[in-house]
Amino acid sequence: MPKVMLTPLGVVLPTAAQTAFKLLSVNDATGQLFLHPDHTYTAQLSIDMDDGQTIVVPAWRVQYSNARGPYKGGIRFHSDVDLAEVTTLAGLMAFKTAVANIPLGGSKGGVRIDGRTLSATERERVARAYIRAFGQCLGPTRDIPAPDINTDSATMGWMLDEYERMVGFSSPGVITGKPLSLFGSQGRNSATSLGGKYVLDKLLDHLNIKKHPLTVAIQGVGNVGGGLARLLSEDSRYRVIAISDTHSAVYHQTGLDILDVLQHKEKTGSVENAEYTHNLTNSELLALPVDILVLAALENQVTAVNQKEVQAKIVLELANHPVTSEADELLSQRDIVVVPDILANIGGVVVSYFEWVQNQQNFYWSESDIQVRLRQIIYTAFADVAQASATHNVDFRTGAYIVGATRLLTAMRLRGVIH
Repeated sequence: MPKVMLTPLGVVLPTAAQTAFKLLSVNDATGQLFLHPDHTYTAQLSIDMDDGQTIVVPAWRVQYSNARGPYKGGIRFHSDVDLAEVTTLAGLMAFKTAVANIPLGGSKGGVRIDGRTLSATERERVARAYIRAFGQCLGPTRDIPAPDINTDSATMGWMLDEYERMVGFSSPGVITGKPLSLFGSQGRNSATSLGGKYVLDKLLDHLNIKKHPLTVAIQGVGNVGGGLARLLSEDSRYRVIAISDTHSAVYHQTGLDILDVLQHKEKTGSVENAEYTHNLTNSELLALPVDILVLAALENQVTAVNQKEVQAKIVLELANHPVTSEADELLSQRDIVVVPDILANIGGVVVSYFEWVQNQQNFYWSESDIQVRLRQIIYTAFADVAQASATHNVDFRTGAYIVGATRLLTAMRLRGVIH
């Protein structure tokens, strides 16, 4: 078993969550329950590298809440990940699954290693070491991991194989985001992007925005940001004029040829110097006078310091927690609509839920079925958040936390955890 942390770190919830608790009359004792995960596990992974060296890296699995179903959350391989980050993201996942109203809880995992520099064989060794360390804490009815930063379907395939070696039987439902040939789900790779577009489409209807095309800048050209760029480029209501990777950004006032930019990125490793574009910095991209700014990179990208540079009228959070709490309040004061991560990027966990259901039933759906089911859940979640926001006269983030907290509180009361 991995080491159990007896004094786990607390979850750092955004100010909007605290506001939601006050509006729901959550007392201090109950509020404290939301600040601490159910379980925190830590381990040291010994990894043999291709050059013959052996390194030891820390790893974590934090299980925040299973009041509404098995723990659910991704695993990231990143050089800056730490226990505090994993703990907070586990909490956010519990609220996210509650907003989506799917029967899952919240958890998160991480390994402090630079996943971008690993060879395929090194990545496989890290994946298998992680499962050997934490496998006893996981299971299709206990805790279900998924891909996150620097992990992908191949990583999940290795993790599935290692888990099944440990338990001695087939258990595809223990991991989601798997390759299709290992009982993954149709539509999983595009789920977060497509879910984000569904949210954006509903927001335009909700705000009665008639202007077309709306200009869009996207921070992040990975699977999520690049996927959304493709989807928006196929819809005449939107025009993507800027997109970035970790090192640079490109811009064209009349719109980017997204397929050309993505092909350039695949060939060269960067969007920089893509044909018929102008190079920008990431800071310059955030400050562009666009209608919609999509944040699809990492946490804490818009802060109290740089929020005043943001000129977009709508900010869509496809990354986890890309706007700090301080910046969130300041953007709201400037009448900038921020669609929070626990609503905007639920598409990934919703289709992970679909994958888990299909694994449990051993019956698989078509991609069109997945899209129909995803759209229904996204539209319902958006309507629930919009109604809560209107009822309490608060922004979308606070409205989302009202929805999520209400569902978590109901489950906890029915279980007798609180009264």
